Amino acid sequence: MKRYWIVRVMQIVLVLLIVVAGFGQAVLQLWNWLMPGIFGVPALTFWQAVGLLGLSWILFGGWRGFPGHSWRWRHRVRERWEQMTPEQREDFRNAMQSRCGRRSDSSPTVPNPP
Repeated sequence: MKRYWIVRVMQIVLVLLIVVAGFGQAVLQLWNWLMPGIFGVPALTFWQAVGLLGLSWILFGGWRGFPGHSWRWRHRVRERWEQMTPEQREDFRNAMQSRCGRRSDSSPTVPNPP
């Protein structure tokens, strides 16, 4: 059983290293391709790119693009919507339309849940 966990931890570490190396290389290539030519900033090294990637994940919320987070948000919104009376729903639609403007496709701002 102990050997299983050692192998499992080693697999996880290997996958994390591959992910960090891949994303770090992507940041490095994109930065060095775009930023010096556009803004005149110096090129990055690989470790600076990994540091920039880590900093951006800390500052901008990390793994938001991955599945799971949007599902919880949508579920919470759907629960609130279902608890509203028809009058509250209409008031909400009107408030959103006054703040955001009408949509050009004439579909409601907040669709009725199925």
